[in-house]
Amino acid sequence: LVHQQYSRVYYWFLFILSSKIFFEKVREIMGLYGMVTGKAGKSGFGSASTAEDVTHSIDANHLTAIITGGTSGIGLEAARVLAMRGAHVIIAARNTKAANESKEMILKMNPNARIDYLQLDLSSTKSVRSFADQFLALNLPLNILINNAGVMFCPFQLTEDGIESQFATNHIGHFLLTNLLLEKMKSSARESGIEGRIVNLSSVAHTYTYPEGIKFQSINDPDGYSDRRAYGQSKLANLLHSNALSRRLKEEGVNITVNSVHPGLVTTNLFRYSGLGMKVFKAMTFLLWKNIPQGAATTCYVALHPDLKGVTGKYFADCNAITPSKFATDNSFADKLWDFSVKLIDSLPH
Repeated sequence: LVHQQYSRVYYWFLFILSSKIFFEKVREIMGLYGMVTGKAGKSGFGSASTAEDVTHSIDANHLTAIITGGTSGIGLEAARVLAMRGAHVIIAARNTKAANESKEMILKMNPNARIDYLQLDLSSTKSVRSFADQFLALNLPLNILINNAGVMFCPFQLTEDGIESQFATNHIGHFLLTNLLLEKMKSSARESGIEGRIVNLSSVAHTYTYPEGIKFQSINDPDGYSDRRAYGQSKLANLLHSNALSRRLKEEGVNITVNSVHPGLVTTNLFRYSGLGMKVFKAMTFLLWKNIPQGAATTCYVALHPDLKGVTGKYFADCNAITPSKFATDNSFADKLWDFSVKLIDSLPH
Protein backbone atom coordinates (compact mmCIF):
# COMPACT_ATOMS: atom_id res chain seq x y z
CA LEU A 1 0.00 0.00 0.00
CA VAL A 2 2.82 2.39 0.94
CA HIS A 3 4.61 1.39 -2.25
CA GLN A 4 1.47 2.23 -4.28
CA GLN A 5 1.19 5.65 -2.61
CA TYR A 6 4.80 6.46 -3.40
CA SER A 7 4.25 5.27 -6.95
CA ARG A 8 1.29 7.63 -7.37
CA VAL A 9 3.31 10.55 -5.99
CA TYR A 10 6.22 9.65 -8.24
CA TYR A 11 4.07 9.49 -11.35
CA TRP A 12 2.29 12.74 -10.45
CA PHE A 13 5.70 14.33 -10.04
CA LEU A 14 6.78 13.07 -13.48
CA PHE A 15 3.53 14.34 -14.98
CA ILE A 16 3.97 17.80 -13.47
CA LEU A 17 7.61 17.93 -14.52
CA SER A 18 6.89 16.80 -18.06
CA SER A 19 3.98 19.24 -18.28
CA LYS A 20 6.24 22.09 -17.18
CA ILE A 21 8.84 21.12 -19.75
CA PHE A 22 6.13 20.76 -22.38
CA PHE A 23 4.68 24.21 -21.73
CA GLU A 24 8.16 25.75 -21.62
CA LYS A 25 8.80 24.25 -25.05
CA VAL A 26 5.46 25.58 -26.26
CA ARG A 27 6.44 29.05 -25.09
CA GLU A 28 9.79 28.73 -26.85
CA ILE A 29 8.09 27.63 -30.06
CA MET A 30 5.54 30.46 -29.81
CA GLY A 31 8.40 32.90 -29.23
CA LEU A 32 10.17 31.57 -32.30
CA TYR A 33 6.89 31.76 -34.23
CA GLY A 34 6.54 35.39 -33.21
CA MET A 35 10.09 36.16 -34.34
CA VAL A 36 9.55 34.60 -37.75
CA THR A 37 6.06 35.99 -38.42
CA GLY A 38 6.43 39.34 -36.66
CA LYS A 39 3.26 38.65 -34.68
CA ALA A 40 2.72 41.35 -32.07
CA GLY A 41 3.00 40.58 -28.36
CA LYS A 42 1.16 42.13 -25.41
CA SER A 43 2.70 45.53 -26.11
CA GLY A 44 1.05 45.62 -29.52
CA PHE A 45 4.44 45.37 -31.21
CA GLY A 46 6.62 42.49 -32.35
CA SER A 47 9.74 41.55 -34.28
CA ALA A 48 8.45 43.16 -37.49
CA SER A 49 7.82 46.54 -35.83
CA THR A 50 10.21 49.35 -36.72
CA ALA A 51 11.57 52.20 -34.62
CA GLU A 52 9.20 54.59 -36.40
CA ASP A 53 6.24 52.27 -35.74
CA VAL A 54 6.80 52.09 -31.98
CA THR A 55 7.30 55.86 -31.60
CA HIS A 56 4.44 56.93 -33.88
CA SER A 57 2.77 60.16 -32.64
CA ILE A 58 5.11 60.46 -29.62
CA ASP A 59 6.26 64.04 -28.94
CA ALA A 60 9.82 64.09 -27.58
CA ASN A 61 10.49 67.82 -28.02
CA HIS A 62 11.02 68.23 -24.28
CA LEU A 63 13.69 65.52 -24.07
CA THR A 64 17.48 65.39 -24.34
CA ALA A 65 19.07 62.04 -25.11
CA ILE A 66 22.59 60.66 -25.30
CA ILE A 67 23.16 57.64 -27.55
CA THR A 68 26.54 55.91 -27.49
CA GLY A 69 27.63 54.45 -30.81
CA GLY A 70 25.15 56.51 -32.77
CA THR A 71 27.11 56.57 -36.02
CA SER A 72 25.95 53.29 -37.55
CA GLY A 73 23.48 50.45 -37.30
CA ILE A 74 20.95 50.43 -34.47
CA GLY A 75 22.49 53.45 -32.76
CA LEU A 76 22.25 55.64 -35.86
CA GLU A 77 18.65 54.58 -36.50
CA ALA A 78 17.73 55.27 -32.87
CA ALA A 79 19.36 58.71 -33.12
CA ARG A 80 17.50 59.47 -36.34
CA VAL A 81 14.11 58.40 -34.99
CA LEU A 82 14.48 60.14 -31.63
CA ALA A 83 15.47 63.32 -33.47
CA MET A 84 12.48 62.82 -35.80
CA ARG A 85 10.23 62.76 -32.72
CA GLY A 86 11.75 66.05 -31.56
CA ALA A 87 14.37 64.99 -29.01
CA HIS A 88 17.69 66.80 -28.79
CA VAL A 89 20.11 63.96 -29.51
CA ILE A 90 23.77 63.87 -28.55
CA ILE A 91 25.69 61.19 -30.43
CA ALA A 92 28.60 59.86 -28.39
CA ALA A 93 31.10 58.35 -30.80
CA ARG A 94 34.74 57.33 -30.96
CA ASN A 95 35.09 58.53 -34.57
CA THR A 96 34.14 62.21 -34.80
CA LYS A 97 34.34 62.18 -38.61
CA ALA A 98 31.72 59.41 -38.72
CA ALA A 99 29.68 61.27 -36.10
CA ASN A 100 29.67 64.45 -38.19
CA GLU A 101 28.64 62.46 -41.28
CA SER A 102 25.80 60.89 -39.27
CA LYS A 103 24.70 64.33 -38.10
CA GLU A 104 24.70 65.67 -41.66
CA MET A 105 22.73 62.65 -42.89
CA ILE A 106 20.07 63.13 -40.22
CA LEU A 107 19.87 66.88 -40.93
CA LYS A 108 19.51 66.21 -44.66
CA MET A 109 16.53 63.97 -43.93
CA ASN A 110 15.16 66.26 -41.22
CA PRO A 111 16.41 69.89 -41.36
CA ASN A 112 14.71 70.65 -38.04
CA ALA A 113 16.53 67.90 -36.16
CA ARG A 114 18.44 68.87 -33.05
CA ILE A 115 21.52 66.72 -33.30
CA ASP A 116 25.04 67.13 -31.89
CA TYR A 117 27.98 64.88 -31.15
CA LEU A 118 30.85 64.53 -28.70
CA GLN A 119 33.87 62.24 -28.85
CA LEU A 120 33.76 59.12 -26.66
CA ASP A 121 35.96 56.04 -26.60
CA LEU A 122 34.29 53.60 -24.20
CA SER A 123 37.41 51.45 -23.98
CA SER A 124 39.21 54.32 -22.21
CA THR A 125 38.08 55.51 -18.78
CA LYS A 126 40.00 58.74 -19.43
CA SER A 127 37.88 59.35 -22.55
CA VAL A 128 34.66 58.51 -20.66
CA ARG A 129 35.51 61.08 -17.98
CA SER A 130 36.36 63.67 -20.64
CA PHE A 131 33.05 63.08 -22.43
CA ALA A 132 31.07 63.45 -19.19
CA ASP A 133 32.89 66.71 -18.38
CA GLN A 134 32.19 68.09 -21.86
CA PHE A 135 28.52 67.16 -21.73
CA LEU A 136 28.01 68.58 -18.25
CA ALA A 137 29.68 71.82 -19.36
CA LEU A 138 26.90 72.27 -21.93
CA ASN A 139 24.44 72.69 -19.05
CA LEU A 140 21.77 70.67 -20.82
CA PRO A 141 19.21 68.45 -19.10
CA LEU A 142 19.57 64.70 -19.58
CA ASN A 143 16.38 62.67 -19.81
CA ILE A 144 17.45 59.58 -21.77
CA LEU A 145 20.73 57.68 -21.79
CA ILE A 146 20.99 54.87 -24.32
CA ASN A 147 24.08 52.74 -23.74
CA ASN A 148 24.14 51.25 -27.22
CA ALA A 149 27.76 51.04 -28.40
CA GLY A 150 29.71 47.83 -28.23
CA VAL A 151 32.21 45.45 -29.74
CA MET A 152 31.68 41.77 -30.39
CA PHE A 153 33.76 38.59 -30.81
CA CYS A 154 37.07 40.43 -30.58
CA PRO A 155 40.39 38.58 -30.42
CA PHE A 156 41.92 38.82 -26.95
CA GLN A 157 43.40 42.23 -26.27
CA LEU A 158 43.76 44.62 -23.36
CA THR A 159 42.73 48.27 -23.43
CA GLU A 160 45.00 51.14 -22.38
CA ASP A 161 43.60 50.62 -18.88
CA GLY A 162 44.70 46.97 -18.96
CA ILE A 163 41.17 45.53 -19.16
CA GLU A 164 39.95 42.85 -21.58
CA SER A 165 38.50 44.85 -24.48
CA GLN A 166 34.95 43.45 -24.67
CA PHE A 167 34.39 43.73 -20.92
CA ALA A 168 35.97 47.20 -20.90
CA THR A 169 34.01 48.61 -23.83
CA ASN A 170 30.64 46.95 -23.36
CA HIS A 171 30.40 47.10 -19.57
CA ILE A 172 33.02 49.15 -17.72
CA GLY A 173 32.82 52.14 -20.09
CA HIS A 174 29.03 52.29 -19.86
CA PHE A 175 29.04 51.61 -16.11
CA LEU A 176 31.37 54.57 -15.53
CA LEU A 177 29.55 56.82 -18.01
CA THR A 178 26.20 56.13 -16.36
CA ASN A 179 27.59 56.86 -12.89
CA LEU A 180 29.19 60.11 -14.04
CA LEU A 181 25.92 61.31 -15.62
CA LEU A 182 23.55 60.00 -12.96
CA GLU A 183 23.39 63.17 -10.85
CA LYS A 184 22.53 65.17 -13.97
CA MET A 185 19.75 62.71 -14.79
CA LYS A 186 18.45 62.90 -11.21
CA SER A 187 18.39 66.70 -11.22
CA SER A 188 16.75 66.76 -14.67
CA ALA A 189 14.00 64.40 -13.48
CA ARG A 190 13.53 66.33 -10.24
CA GLU A 191 13.39 69.80 -11.81
CA SER A 192 11.25 68.88 -14.82
CA GLY A 193 9.03 66.20 -13.32
CA ILE A 194 9.82 64.12 -16.41
CA GLU A 195 10.80 60.49 -15.89
CA GLY A 196 14.40 59.74 -16.83
CA ARG A 197 15.15 56.54 -18.72
CA ILE A 198 18.35 54.53 -19.03
CA VAL A 199 18.43 51.83 -21.69
CA ASN A 200 21.24 49.28 -21.76
CA LEU A 201 21.79 47.22 -24.90
CA SER A 202 22.27 43.64 -23.79
CA SER A 203 21.74 40.53 -25.92
CA VAL A 204 20.39 37.01 -25.88
CA ALA A 205 24.11 36.19 -25.96
CA HIS A 206 24.12 36.87 -22.20
CA THR A 207 23.00 33.24 -21.85
CA TYR A 208 26.23 32.02 -23.48
CA THR A 209 28.94 33.00 -21.06
CA TYR A 210 31.58 31.29 -18.91
CA PRO A 211 30.35 28.58 -16.50
CA GLU A 212 30.77 30.93 -13.53
CA GLY A 213 28.90 33.71 -15.34
CA ILE A 214 31.59 36.33 -14.95
CA LYS A 215 35.26 35.52 -14.44
CA PHE A 216 35.83 37.95 -11.59
CA GLN A 217 39.21 36.46 -10.73
CA SER A 218 40.54 36.30 -14.28
CA ILE A 219 38.79 38.95 -16.40
CA ASN A 220 42.09 39.95 -18.01
CA ASP A 221 43.64 36.50 -18.30
CA PRO A 222 44.28 35.30 -21.90
CA ASP A 223 44.28 31.67 -20.76
CA GLY A 224 40.90 30.11 -21.45
CA TYR A 225 39.74 33.21 -23.33
CA SER A 226 36.81 32.68 -25.69
CA ASP A 227 35.74 35.59 -27.89
CA ARG A 228 32.11 34.32 -27.85
CA ARG A 229 31.94 33.69 -24.11
CA ALA A 230 33.71 36.97 -23.35
CA TYR A 231 31.05 38.75 -25.40
CA GLY A 232 28.30 36.87 -23.55
CA GLN A 233 29.98 37.80 -20.26
CA SER A 234 29.91 41.50 -21.17
CA LYS A 235 26.24 41.31 -22.21
CA LEU A 236 25.39 39.57 -18.94
CA ALA A 237 27.19 42.42 -17.19
CA ASN A 238 24.94 44.92 -19.01
CA LEU A 239 21.85 43.17 -17.67
CA LEU A 240 23.22 42.89 -14.14
CA HIS A 241 24.20 46.57 -14.19
CA SER A 242 20.67 47.52 -15.24
CA ASN A 243 19.04 45.46 -12.53
CA ALA A 244 21.35 46.63 -9.75
CA LEU A 245 20.98 50.30 -10.72
CA SER A 246 17.21 49.91 -11.04
CA ARG A 247 16.99 48.59 -7.47
CA ARG A 248 19.18 51.38 -6.12
CA LEU A 249 17.15 54.11 -7.79
CA LYS A 250 13.86 52.60 -6.60
CA GLU A 251 15.19 52.54 -3.04
CA GLU A 252 16.12 56.23 -3.37
CA GLY A 253 12.71 57.06 -4.80
CA VAL A 254 14.32 58.57 -7.92
CA ASN A 255 12.14 59.11 -10.99
CA ILE A 256 14.45 57.20 -13.36
CA THR A 257 13.87 53.78 -14.90
CA VAL A 258 16.59 51.38 -16.03
CA ASN A 259 15.91 48.56 -18.48
CA SER A 260 17.83 46.24 -20.79
CA VAL A 261 17.02 45.25 -24.35
CA HIS A 262 17.92 42.50 -26.78
CA PRO A 263 17.65 44.11 -30.24
CA GLY A 264 17.39 40.79 -32.06
CA LEU A 265 19.61 39.34 -34.75
CA VAL A 266 20.61 42.33 -36.84
CA THR A 267 23.39 42.56 -39.41
CA THR A 268 25.58 45.49 -38.36
CA ASN A 269 29.32 46.25 -38.34
CA LEU A 270 29.49 44.44 -34.98
CA PHE A 271 30.00 41.31 -37.09
CA ARG A 272 33.29 42.53 -38.56
CA TYR A 273 35.21 39.98 -36.45
CA SER A 274 32.94 37.10 -37.44
CA GLY A 275 34.24 34.27 -39.57
CA LEU A 276 32.85 31.49 -41.72
CA GLY A 277 30.93 29.92 -38.83
CA MET A 278 28.81 33.04 -38.38
CA LYS A 279 28.14 33.24 -42.12
CA VAL A 280 26.85 29.66 -42.06
CA PHE A 281 24.74 30.43 -38.98
CA LYS A 282 23.21 33.48 -40.68
CA ALA A 283 22.41 31.42 -43.77
CA MET A 284 20.66 28.77 -41.66
CA THR A 285 18.67 31.31 -39.58
CA PHE A 286 17.90 33.92 -42.24
CA LEU A 287 14.20 34.00 -41.31
CA LEU A 288 15.07 35.29 -37.82
CA TRP A 289 17.21 38.24 -38.88
CA LYS A 290 15.92 41.82 -38.70
CA ASN A 291 16.73 44.88 -40.73
CA ILE A 292 18.15 47.89 -38.89
CA PRO A 293 14.83 49.81 -38.46
CA GLN A 294 13.39 46.67 -36.85
CA GLY A 295 16.55 46.17 -34.78
CA ALA A 296 16.25 49.68 -33.32
CA ALA A 297 12.57 49.28 -32.44
CA THR A 298 12.96 47.80 -28.96
CA THR A 299 15.53 50.45 -27.98
CA CYS A 300 13.22 53.28 -29.08
CA TYR A 301 10.17 51.63 -27.52
CA VAL A 302 11.83 51.34 -24.12
CA ALA A 303 13.30 54.85 -24.37
CA LEU A 304 10.14 56.70 -25.39
CA HIS A 305 6.87 54.79 -25.15
CA PRO A 306 4.43 56.13 -22.52
CA ASP A 307 3.18 52.61 -21.70
CA LEU A 308 6.51 51.96 -19.96
CA LYS A 309 6.18 54.81 -17.48
CA GLY A 310 7.43 53.49 -14.14
CA VAL A 311 8.53 50.14 -15.61
CA THR A 312 12.07 49.36 -14.46
CA GLY A 313 14.48 46.46 -14.04
CA LYS A 314 13.06 44.57 -17.01
CA TYR A 315 14.56 42.86 -20.04
CA PHE A 316 12.88 43.44 -23.41
CA ALA A 317 13.00 41.69 -26.78
CA ASP A 318 10.74 42.47 -29.74
CA CYS A 319 9.25 45.30 -27.62
CA ASN A 320 7.95 42.89 -24.97
CA ALA A 321 9.31 42.03 -21.53
CA ILE A 322 10.84 38.55 -21.30
CA THR A 323 12.71 36.56 -18.65
CA PRO A 324 16.53 36.53 -18.85
CA SER A 325 18.91 33.88 -17.52
CA LYS A 326 19.23 32.84 -13.87
CA PHE A 327 22.54 34.66 -13.57
CA ALA A 328 20.87 37.85 -14.81
CA THR A 329 18.13 37.71 -12.16
CA ASP A 330 20.49 37.03 -9.24
CA ASN A 331 20.57 40.22 -7.15
CA SER A 332 23.55 39.15 -5.06
CA PHE A 333 25.48 38.39 -8.25
CA ALA A 334 24.54 41.84 -9.60
CA ASP A 335 25.77 43.47 -6.38
CA LYS A 336 29.02 41.51 -6.63
CA LEU A 337 29.55 42.83 -10.18
CA TRP A 338 28.73 46.36 -9.03
CA ASP A 339 31.33 46.25 -6.26
CA PHE A 340 33.86 44.62 -8.58
CA SER A 341 33.33 47.33 -11.22
CA VAL A 342 33.67 50.18 -8.70
CA LYS A 343 36.91 48.73 -7.30
CA LEU A 344 38.30 48.15 -10.78
CA ILE A 345 37.58 51.73 -11.85
CA ASP A 346 38.89 53.18 -8.59
CA SER A 347 42.17 51.29 -9.10
CA LEU A 348 42.82 53.16 -12.35
CA PRO A 349 44.49 56.59 -12.57
CA HIS A 350 41.92 59.41 -12.95
